[in-house]
Amino acid sequence: MIFKPLTICFVLKSLLWGLVFCLMSPVFAQTNQSASAWPIKPLRLVVGFPGGASPDIMARALAEPLSRALGQPVVVDNRVGASGNIAADVVAKATDEHTLGLVINGNLTSAKMLDPKLPFDPARDFHFVSLLATAPLLLVAPMNLPDGLEFIQAARKNANAWNYASVGVGSVAHLGMELFKSKVPGIDAVHVPYPGNPQVITAMLSGQIQMALMAPSVVMAQVKAGKIKAIGLTSQRTALVPDIASLSEFGIKDFKLEVWNALVAPASLPSIAKQRLALDIAQIYASDEFRQKLFSLGWQAVGSNSEQLRSRVVEESQQLGLIVQQRHIRLD
Repeated sequence: MIFKPLTICFVLKSLLWGLVFCLMSPVFAQTNQSASAWPIKPLRLVVGFPGGASPDIMARALAEPLSRALGQPVVVDNRVGASGNIAADVVAKATDEHTLGLVINGNLTSAKMLDPKLPFDPARDFHFVSLLATAPLLLVAPMNLPDGLEFIQAARKNANAWNYASVGVGSVAHLGMELFKSKVPGIDAVHVPYPGNPQVITAMLSGQIQMALMAPSVVMAQVKAGKIKAIGLTSQRTALVPDIASLSEFGIKDFKLEVWNALVAPASLPSIAKQRLALDIAQIYASDEFRQKLFSLGWQAVGSNSEQLRSRVVEESQQLGLIVQQRHIRLD
């Protein structure tokens, strides 16, 4: 049999493409397998606060449904220190493709302003997964001080003779109170930082401080017991504490500040993982059971996409950045 040149050329090309396909098939199979299999091992959820602290409780509430959705264990890893910035740095530098972080406002908004030497850049080093939950701050005071508008008037009258507490320089409670002071001329209470919320409560019960901003979940037990007085909320009225007025009802305008938690990942996280997380977080937050669980812990469940979280970070960074600049607040 005599083969024509074109026929021989066609046969050779077919053999060549067949060989290429055989060589490349394992690569394609591996790529598809990795895309569909993520995560392929347990995930680490890094939290910058100790066990029992509010962010830790939030992380553990999320870990269970997230583990079910992803089909892998989600292990909470507490890396305590620097108001959560140590943990945030761990997440920013993680390269294992299976590390996530639960962070608070300050880690994404004010941390870089307060410390220019911060070892991570919140805007560059993270993939913003989702805003998780929010809560207002509650202005509280000792029981021997007046209520509502009379309290505001007394705070003006006493100027810098009064003290206020927070859980540390640069914390949301600290910056929030400085923002409050900027909205109410005459109030000039002196900042006294404490290691944590239990110490703030103790200081208030002993009369060492006259006011503080605290999350309702932290202080409402003392309020309900009649040991600490609730003055007003830094947001509109909320179902979390329906009987407590907003500070705006006392004539304090344009003052809104909340505490919140967010889920982040290293910016280097593969696209398939980002997509999977977005889908599963949306499904988790569609659950009434999960939302009710967060509510019982003192939080309003939110859930968001990446861009919505980024927009919130930008907006709040501008608000707090102005206070940091005006008050010359820096971490030593």
